[in-house]
Amino acid sequence: MSHAQAPQDSQRSHVFITADDLRTAVETQPTTLRILDVRWQLGNTSGRNDYEEQHIPGALFADLDTQLAAPASPEAGRHPLPSLHALTDSVRCWGITHDHTVVVYDAVGGLSAARAWWLLRWAGITDVRILDGGLPAWVSAGGPVASGNETTTPTDIDLTAGHLPTITMDEAEGFPEHGILLDARAPERYAGTHEPIDPRPGHIPGALNTPTAHFLNSDGQILPSVELIDILADTGVLDPDQAEDDSEGLVATSDQPVAVYCGSGVTASHAIAVLASLGIEAALYPGSWSQWSQDHTRPAETGEHAEP
Repeated sequence: MSHAQAPQDSQRSHVFITADDLRTAVETQPTTLRILDVRWQLGNTSGRNDYEEQHIPGALFADLDTQLAAPASPEAGRHPLPSLHALTDSVRCWGITHDHTVVVYDAVGGLSAARAWWLLRWAGITDVRILDGGLPAWVSAGGPVASGNETTTPTDIDLTAGHLPTITMDEAEGFPEHGILLDARAPERYAGTHEPIDPRPGHIPGALNTPTAHFLNSDGQILPSVELIDILADTGVLDPDQAEDDSEGLVATSDQPVAVYCGSGVTASHAIAVLASLGIEAALYPGSWSQWSQDHTRPAETGEHAEP
């Protein structure tokens, strides 16, 4: 039984686009559409090769490590936000203007493509969608594929920063005192029983854990909104007594903001997209655990969080 009804489908469609709807857009409005291929997985550097082997026709490759992030450092984390200047150069090369609809996709359920969705929205591009189910969904729906490398005419777009909220490491430490801090990593990394990447195990004290992969079905597509609401209510992110279906969308808990982190700020963007599809605004902690764990003056909590 669901804790709350789902918000209007229009909220979801402002964040995610189905393969069928993308095919219609490709056929009916190709000149106002830009598609970015953001295939990336931690420890896998074959994204560009995968793109050149097979991609949605017209898609341009967006490199997560070099175009959607600044160089890694212990002080800033594994995927710091790129500078506005660097991001603007990339967006111009992708041929994007403020009049375009931008669709981003990957092959892992949107977990990496959401980084492009978040960055473009943060930089003031308003019409950005994540392809639900990514390239596998496109192929399953009978969408055509292309190979090789594609180019487009650069634009002179100007971007401005700060259109989506962020929090700093200092703000993350005190966030659970007045809001909901969500850790979107796998349960074993949150609990500190397995930490394959960062120097310290555990999580930021007071954070709740909802792995962003739990928002996907076995085909890598977003679960129905009512199921997303149940997951978030069971975790304690949503208050089932206050979640409601109205024109303002769902609220989290009374007067409590929401912020999200993960390992390096990539999959947290996906959790933020899911929350946005339910009408909930959440801030990103860009440095995430890869920054936090490098600072040994910051506390680390281990073990599973108590039931809400």
